[in-house]
Amino acid sequence: MKKIFYLSLLISLVTFFGQAQGKEDVYVDDNGLMRWGHNNEEVKGFGVNYSVPFAHAYRSGQKLNIDLKEAIDKDVYHFSRLGFDLYRIHVWDTEISDEEGNLIENENLELFDYLLKKLKERDINFVITPIAYWGNGWPEPDEDTPGFSNKYGKAGSLIKPGAIKAQQNYLKQFLNHVNPHTGVAYKNEPNLIAFEISNEPHHKGEPEEVQEFIEKMVSAMKSTGSEKPIFYNVSHSIHLAESYFDAGIDGGTFQWYPTGLGFQKELEGNLLPNVNDYHIPFNDVIEENNAAKLVYEFDAADVMKSYIYPAMARSFREAGIQIGTHFAYDPTYLAFGNTEYNTHYMNLAYTPQKALALMIAGEIFHQVPVNSDFGVYPKNLEFQDFEIDYEKDLAVLNSEEKFIYTDANKIQPKFLRNLKQVAGFGNSEVVKYEGKGAYFLDKLEDGVWRLEVMPDAILVDNPFGSNSLEKTLAVIKWNEWKMSLELAGLADNFTLEALNKDNEFIPEIEGKSFKIRPGTYLLKNKDTEFDKNSKLDLRFDLEEFTAPETTVEKTYVLHEPINEITENSLAEITAEIVSDKAIEKVEAWLQNGNTYEAIELKNNSVYNYLAEIPESVLKNGFLEYRIIVTTNKGKETFPGEVNGSPEDWDFYSEEVYKTQIVKEIKPLYIFNVAEDEDYIVGEWSPENKLVPTDKPGEAEYQVKVEKLFQEDVENPKAEPIYDYSFRYNFSRKIEGRKPELSSKDKIIIKARALTESTDKLQLAFVMKNGASFGTQIDLDSEMKTYEIELSSLKPVKTVSLPRPYPSFLPYYFEHSYDGDFELENAEALQFSIGPGIEDKELENPHGVGIISVSLE
Repeated sequence: MKKIFYLSLLISLVTFFGQAQGKEDVYVDDNGLMRWGHNNEEVKGFGVNYSVPFAHAYRSGQKLNIDLKEAIDKDVYHFSRLGFDLYRIHVWDTEISDEEGNLIENENLELFDYLLKKLKERDINFVITPIAYWGNGWPEPDEDTPGFSNKYGKAGSLIKPGAIKAQQNYLKQFLNHVNPHTGVAYKNEPNLIAFEISNEPHHKGEPEEVQEFIEKMVSAMKSTGSEKPIFYNVSHSIHLAESYFDAGIDGGTFQWYPTGLGFQKELEGNLLPNVNDYHIPFNDVIEENNAAKLVYEFDAADVMKSYIYPAMARSFREAGIQIGTHFAYDPTYLAFGNTEYNTHYMNLAYTPQKALALMIAGEIFHQVPVNSDFGVYPKNLEFQDFEIDYEKDLAVLNSEEKFIYTDANKIQPKFLRNLKQVAGFGNSEVVKYEGKGAYFLDKLEDGVWRLEVMPDAILVDNPFGSNSLEKTLAVIKWNEWKMSLELAGLADNFTLEALNKDNEFIPEIEGKSFKIRPGTYLLKNKDTEFDKNSKLDLRFDLEEFTAPETTVEKTYVLHEPINEITENSLAEITAEIVSDKAIEKVEAWLQNGNTYEAIELKNNSVYNYLAEIPESVLKNGFLEYRIIVTTNKGKETFPGEVNGSPEDWDFYSEEVYKTQIVKEIKPLYIFNVAEDEDYIVGEWSPENKLVPTDKPGEAEYQVKVEKLFQEDVENPKAEPIYDYSFRYNFSRKIEGRKPELSSKDKIIIKARALTESTDKLQLAFVMKNGASFGTQIDLDSEMKTYEIELSSLKPVKTVSLPRPYPSFLPYYFEHSYDGDFELENAEALQFSIGPGIEDKELENPHGVGIISVSLE
């Protein structure tokens, strides 16, 4: 009888504990899908990588005297605000282990445990990669850390017996580690979906050796009693795919950098062709092993636009991938300088449109079934409740209950009456708002909404260049802006109550319009009762709000002069101006030869100022001008940020903005290497260089290719493609002369072969939809000018540039466009060495020198 009683008690306790935890371990079913153990539902999740407990983020927080736990609290709230339910990190094992793989319970590990606790409180799940193999320096020099990775390095860690033993020891201790903030060991944590053994191992050994290594890691982890799925990186060295799965892993991990890494400035043009498809060439191996797939890292690096992330999420779901995490979310205290990973940039406060794009991507991961098929670009831009628009830099979720968008739009919500959530940036048919921060509206009950408004974010420098904690790339500005709402059930003259701490703002409501400043607010019809302490269907508290305070400490004038303007055409000067002082007047002082004129730039929206350039100065010559900003503290002149103005006797600055005013008969140069070499996109080679010619101001871009095809160590079985291509986007260069395109019918290219006799170059125009039209040129070794009729261009292959990573992704973009070439929709030049070269010449060195491409 006692046995039955104790057994019943035990069952009751286990049942209670299971209910308290709410989740049971994930398993992988016979179809290779992860499912929750407690309800057998498919695992779905989306979120970010975030590294405050480790390395540069940790050290920088200390340098800036940041309370790192408070910083984590704030950022994790933003994760929840954006709807993220997944987190991933490669743990810097080198900081929390010794040479033998013993776990060191130090400040880094304790802070990591705290982060996991805060994520768990928001019901955000995790995927943890215990081994990174990295040093802890990037972007700084590595420190002399105690871990086994520091002793053996990545290559040594994969083959040396001492390193393998240390990793086995470390993995056991890591999985057995009890989080002091939760009282639960990692191996038993209900919110922990899976472990990925290590970060990007890049195996170079024999298949048997690789399989044995992974088996030892898997065995060490399973010896702890953990039943969590174990994943391994299979997106590198893909010729070893069978060995990976033969080692007993439950799934493979993938990454995607479709725009390459480290361009050092923003990439231009339509990059949707780069994310049309996430094709896994060894997917049959994965399916044969009934293995699951997850994405541990992805980003459209060096891109400040929002349209691309939902397209990536779509392609991931089409590839059968269940969960994914963006790399990497900038801690808010570092986002002003983007120092952690300068090729990436993501933060709700500082990059609101990109963050909203991730919010939509998360919805795609939850709503779009795995292995869906939405066709080929450009026919796949509308799918289910989602819409993507490159030219408007817009991504939209428009469903029965949600309306989320990344930029201003005039799209009608499908079900205005049923909306429960709105999130966006800029004006829409639901919200009119000119501010430059994200906003969120959550329906609490009929006639009651929660409004959250973030402060304005203004990019003031190149975020992808050489960054430093001493350099400001973006600023935050708290302002009051008018907002108007069209929400079903919200009557005119509703009440608006500030909720967040220290917010005493009380606006006047006129109909459905009011002024608003950053914060969290309760919107309520006057006759509606609402209990703020009632249980709400929210993942955050009603009054929560966090945002950086105003960081604007001077005047910024953000202006790029137009390269060329056709004489007597219409042209404007536009500038974005933000200041810590009250702006009273903005002027431009213009001079072209002996013609001089001053004009006033009017504030036409938010921080934007605009003026039409008088026809009197738009004469053939060089238009030079300065912008003078008058504030309540005096005058400043730009460029140069000089106090005073040119009318002062002691004004000393010689800096000016300069634009060429040209006659319409002047050739329209769409590529001039002396000016444009820095914006060429292609695989880097030490042999490529810019060389001055004998003519003043002229240069030649020399491209030398020793081998058109080189075996990819990560994909040695790939079919050879004999091609070397590079690209230049000319949209910005011809902005002031674009109306002339319709009058052009010839291409003029000045180029030569760098080989002894002749060489072939394919020149193509890439249209905004990714389709390319080109022709082949036989170049002589002597520099010549070649003339090509635009009408002679034929469809050619579009090369995915920048080259995506992993390298197994397609080299060519296969589009669905079957129309004609349209010069007015062209935005880039593609140069290719390889097409047309005879087979017997493919293995030989090749090279071309290019000076310019123009239209006449």
